[in-house]
Formats: sequence, C-alpha cells, structure tokens
Amino acid sequence: MIEAISAFWAEYGDILLDGLADTAVMVSVSTVFAYVLGLPLGVLLVTTRADGITPHRWLNRVVGWIINIGRSIPFLILMVAIMDFTDLIVGTKIGVKGAIVPLVVSAAPFIARMVETSLTEVDAGVVEAAQSMGATPWQIIRKVYLPEAKPSLVLGASISIVTILAYTAIAGAVGAGGLGDLAIRYGYNRKVDSMLWTTVVLIVVLVQVIQSIFSWLSRKLDKRLR
Repeated sequence: MIEAISAFWAEYGDILLDGLADTAVMVSVSTVFAYVLGLPLGVLLVTTRADGITPHRWLNRVVGWIINIGRSIPFLILMVAIMDFTDLIVGTKIGVKGAIVPLVVSAAPFIARMVETSLTEVDAGVVEAAQSMGATPWQIIRKVYLPEAKPSLVLGASISIVTILAYTAIAGAVGAGGLGDLAIRYGYNRKVDSMLWTTVVLIVVLVQVIQSIFSWLSRKLDKRLR
C-alpha cells in the first residue's frame, strides 16, 4: 500500500500540487472580485426595498431582475456564452485566467442574494434607532447593517466559496485548469482512477476545511454566544 502511494506521488505529485495551486488561485481571486460586485448589490437590494432606509421600488425591481437572470444561467453555459467577453477582459478564453471572469459573473448574483438574506436578519429596531438619532443611510449601512450581520455574512461567505470551488471543478471540463481539469484529463480520459479519486478527496477536504474555519469564525463574531 505504501509503495503504491509512493509510486503514485512520484508520478503525479507535482501535477496535483500545481492543480491544487490553480484551484486556490481561481477560488481566492474569484471570491474577492465576486464580493466586490455582489456585496454592494446585496446592500442595494435591502436598502431600496419598500421598508428600506432608501426605498426605491423600480431600482429594487431592476436590480433584483438582473440578479435573478444571473443566477438562472447554468455556469457551464455562461462560461461558453461569454468567452469573447472573457478574452476581451483577460486576453484568453482558457486556463486559470480564462476561468476567473465567468466565475465572478456567475458567483456575484449568488453572493448578492446571500448578502441580502444576511442583512434582512438585522433587527429592524436597531435600524430604526439609528435613523431616529439622525444617522445617514451610509452610516446605517457601515455601522449597523454590516456589523450586526457579520456572523451571518461569514457563514454566507463559506457557502459562496464552496460554490465557487464547485464551479472551478466544472470549469476544468473546458480547460480551465485546477483539480477539475486533472479529474477529467487523467481520471476520465486516461482512465487513471487513482487520480480521479485523489482529486475528489482533495476537494472534499477543502470543503470541510473552509466550512470549519468559517463556522468557527461566525461563532466568534456572534454576540449572542458570548
């Protein structure tokens, strides 16, 4: 058994490390940019509701409509559909760079809804108290909504990151690189079962680590548990 593992690692170890690194880059960079887009959209959805701090019915409907369309398109179809746009932005349609643009476009609407859900859990009484003291909408967002929703936002971040990780595996099917690419190229096409199951195990471990870290962080930030 040990000899088999050693032989496998000697042959595929460097490839696996490269695939793991590519996956880490895709997930981390895509998450950052998806939150740059998704977080403001989620805040906008909450603040422009009829009972929000800056109600604007039509803006809320338009933003919600755009987000719903973005969430409705399967990632693989989206990735193929915007290849020309991806090439325009990053100069390539394939590889790690080529996967980041569709990952961001696909994840941002999902993150916006996660943020919206987290912010709607904030006690309305706290928001009303801030308004009665003359706080501006920006102050309420920065000092009430986001701090009060931190535990839920952190849990939402773990779900978002795991979702993006799953998308990277799908992207590997069309040459994006990472663990998904190794599973397809070696595990499926070349019938190397050990590579297929190793990539599955690595992805499962990554999911468990991400979920554990963010769950712990959420508990630390939750004032109700102190």
